Amino acid sequence: MSRRTKLALAAPLALLAFAAGGCRIDMHDQPKYEAYEKSSFFPNGSASRPLPAHTVARGSWHDAAEAPRLTGFGADGKLVPSIPVPVDRALLDRGQMMFNGFCAPCHDRTGNGRGMVVRRGFKQAASFHDPRLLTVADGHIFDAITRGFGQMPSYAAQIKTEDRWAIVAYVRALQLAGHAPLADLPAEDRQRALAAGAVAPAAEPPIGNYDKTFSGSPIGGGDPAGRSPNEEPIAHGSSGAANEHGDGGH
Repeated sequence: MSRRTKLALAAPLALLAFAAGGCRIDMHDQPKYEAYEKSSFFPNGSASRPLPAHTVARGSWHDAAEAPRLTGFGADGKLVPSIPVPVDRALLDRGQMMFNGFCAPCHDRTGNGRGMVVRRGFKQAASFHDPRLLTVADGHIFDAITRGFGQMPSYAAQIKTEDRWAIVAYVRALQLAGHAPLADLPAEDRQRALAAGAVAPAAEPPIGNYDKTFSGSPIGGGDPAGRSPNEEPIAHGSSGAANEHGDGGH
């Protein structure tokens, strides 16, 4: 191939490369106004319009009475000890569905922290049957879902407020199922459990702020372990306790 032919071929290729580079620049610098950018179109010289009076940022305001339900924290700034919504079978069924979809991959469907992704090499998740998590405030579990904890990300964008409380209720049901004394089981189920080698626990551990006669509604009162109802058993960010996804997080 002659030199003249090579130059003839190189010219359109160079032009094409230049045009492609220009397209990429256009994608990065699109013809639009960014927030508060200058503009001669409006009298005040700004592309952004002034906010109407009394505008509140989305998600930044709520009635004080709704704070426990929306945030998991009470008016005193402490985690709510009990679920602030009615707990019934429908809520538990919803919580089971949401837990199996969003939580079980790490925490397992029984809540033992050995979900499928953990068994495939992912970071060890915490077991909800750990004594530490049996007595944390219900607001603590809600807050972990809302804001994340350790390497566990926030699920606020994926799970709405009502469903987060449903998950909390189902986690408590899993804990109760895993630690309920044999005496609480119907006679037929108790015999089946004994035949399977179940051993009655020496002492029944407390489960959140619920007693063993759970009737479908949160049961108020003090913590069975003797704590104040508003006392947070595990401080956020505490280096002395494993988080919801193990010592190092998710």
